[in-house]
Amino acid sequence: MPLSSPAQRSPLHTRTLTMQGFARGDGLFDIEGHLVDTKPFDIPNVDRGGAIPAGDALHDMWVRLTIDKEMVVRDAEAVTEWAPFNYCQGGQTFRRLIGVGWAGWNAKVKEFLGGTQGCTHITEMLAQMATTAFQSLYNHRREEANREPGKKPVILDTCYALASDGPVVEQHWPQFYQLKQQG
Repeated sequence: MPLSSPAQRSPLHTRTLTMQGFARGDGLFDIEGHLVDTKPFDIPNVDRGGAIPAGDALHDMWVRLTIDKEMVVRDAEAVTEWAPFNYCQGGQTFRRLIGVGWAGWNAKVKEFLGGTQGCTHITEMLAQMATTAFQSLYNHRREEANREPGKKPVILDTCYALASDGPVVEQHWPQFYQLKQQG
């Protein structure tokens, strides 16, 4: 079901965010993010020749994280193709993520790249990249878990629908279903 019909309105900003996961030939995985911001009107801008024309990218940024099957970052690369200021680069700071695992990911990203240590837009993109990595490696991790009978699937208790006391778990993973304690 789509959203309800909106009130009369005019567009102000469009952010397009694309996330993709790839299996590499060397057994590692690449998770790539691409962010593009545009405006439907010209934006005055000294660094870009006086103005950024309507529809041109205000921001056009790429991130690639290379991870292993344990979801530990083995390489990190960020590129800013377009930004409102010539000084907006900082791609090398994202290499600080090498060696970081997904446990506590958002807190670690904030610690290593928050505030003036990194780019706000790329740092925000990294949170979505964690979800993309999880989705990309799900089948790989599920197959490994199937080799360990009785091990609780990693996807359980990650959202409302997959709560251990919910109907989805009761139907699909009855051995891990836990009736909620009334308290």
